[in-house]
Amino acid sequence: MAGFLDKERIIAGPGFNRWLVPPAALAIHLCIGMAYGFSVFWLPLSKALGIKEAIKCGPEVGFWAELFTTSCDWKISTLGWMYTLFFVLLGSSAALWGGWLERVGPRKAGVVSALCWCGGMLLSALGVYLHQFWLMIVGSGVIGGVGLGLGYISPVSTLIKWFPDRRGMATGMAIMGFGGGAMIGSPLAADLMKYFATPTNVGVAQTFVVMAVVYFVFMMGGALTYRVPETGWKPAGWTPPPAQVNNAMITQRHVHVKKVWGIPQFWLVWMVLCMNVSAGIGVIGMSSPMLQEVFGGTLIGVSQKFGELDKTQLAAIAAVAAGFTALLSLFNIGGRFFWASLSDKLGRKLTYVVFFVLGGVMYFSVPGSAAAGNIVLFVGAFCVILSMYGGGFATVPAYLADLFGTQMVGAIHGRLLTAWATAGILGPVVVNYMREYQLGLGIPREQVYNQTMYILVGMLVIGLVCNLLVKPVADKYFMTPDELAHEKRLAHEKAAASEVGSSGVVDDHAVSPVWVALAWVAVGLPLTWGIYRTLLSVAKFFN
Repeated sequence: MAGFLDKERIIAGPGFNRWLVPPAALAIHLCIGMAYGFSVFWLPLSKALGIKEAIKCGPEVGFWAELFTTSCDWKISTLGWMYTLFFVLLGSSAALWGGWLERVGPRKAGVVSALCWCGGMLLSALGVYLHQFWLMIVGSGVIGGVGLGLGYISPVSTLIKWFPDRRGMATGMAIMGFGGGAMIGSPLAADLMKYFATPTNVGVAQTFVVMAVVYFVFMMGGALTYRVPETGWKPAGWTPPPAQVNNAMITQRHVHVKKVWGIPQFWLVWMVLCMNVSAGIGVIGMSSPMLQEVFGGTLIGVSQKFGELDKTQLAAIAAVAAGFTALLSLFNIGGRFFWASLSDKLGRKLTYVVFFVLGGVMYFSVPGSAAAGNIVLFVGAFCVILSMYGGGFATVPAYLADLFGTQMVGAIHGRLLTAWATAGILGPVVVNYMREYQLGLGIPREQVYNQTMYILVGMLVIGLVCNLLVKPVADKYFMTPDELAHEKRLAHEKAAASEVGSSGVVDDHAVSPVWVALAWVAVGLPLTWGIYRTLLSVAKFFN
């Protein structure tokens, strides 16, 4: 089995169709992207014992006791720690094992990711069955978080090497899948819980089991489809741009991952990603209550403010806000592909300049459009903001490849994802605590987000300055020819695919277009279904 997963076994032969690799990456990213949608489980899990009404824990049951209690239901705030662990472990595991991934290849990393992510869900199912939250923390939070990190970066280096002519588009396709995972997983989970629910069971444990099995099939299919190009491969008819001519920011040399902590450009790009994500992720978490509190009864055609609405009216505006959240998710996903592809034309640095300047203008406009009661401008601003939030994730791997070379870009990207882990804490803290602080001062609900928007503008200004300071990496940081040759040997790279054939590996040289089409259908159908379900929610907003 170990031999089957070795990197030498997945070097593509002549005639291999590189368009088979993006759907393999999508198969993995669409599954692990469900991390964004795990909040669909919080409400049912908060009533796992009481079923209709939660059995509340007494004041003597603190957080640590709640991990082991079997006599009362978990609070939603406690369940939210699993979501936090997802992104902390994603960043830290990608940083820790990124170098290992580069050496063993995407197939082995993808298989380990599938085992961790799906195994973690099975352990969480046991935790729900036994009502032991610590099992869910260890299962999905820790083990699943490791699977998230490895699965997220597993295709990055491979896609960049297969698409040197369109780096942004290639990584945009895969990372679009991570944003789309919740679009498929959330309605699927809701349907499954509804199917499995009984008068004595909320159906979450069974849903975890079914989703783990389905995800395992898709993720293994993606991992086993991965292929890497032979050393020196390039698309037919494409010539690498001469260094320092077409774009001084694109290097033809390579930096070792162990050196990046000491390179100024790495930390500048780290701050660029952290500020872009912090601003966006804080808004994502509060988008629904923000729309409801700012516009209140206007959302359903009545003049009352949020605090003056009755229970029926609150339920009605909550449905409208759910449609707003769904609309934002579409722009988040679409932006990943659009902006990353556009960066192939504009260059990565200029693309991030657009993110920070246009994003700053959008955030700055929000208080004005809210005060004027202009829902169209308010919603439009956040749609653009979320498209650039997703675009920032999808563009950064290509930015790193431009600056540091392609040999270890997956490992370097893994270390950069610590910026995401930081932003996952910083962004929500700023938005949530500023809201509470403003409410404590007695500021009306429709105005509590104004100062927050200006703080987010400040974050984008910091990101803009850092991006403008990014320059080509100094020669002293690049690997020498001998160091590069040594690293290639460690990464089990071969000079030509024929060497693989001579070692007895059966390689699929010319892949039939039919197989490529089927691979795209396999990932396209669930993605289309997810978009359809999301559009049904969006329709509530426009109605």
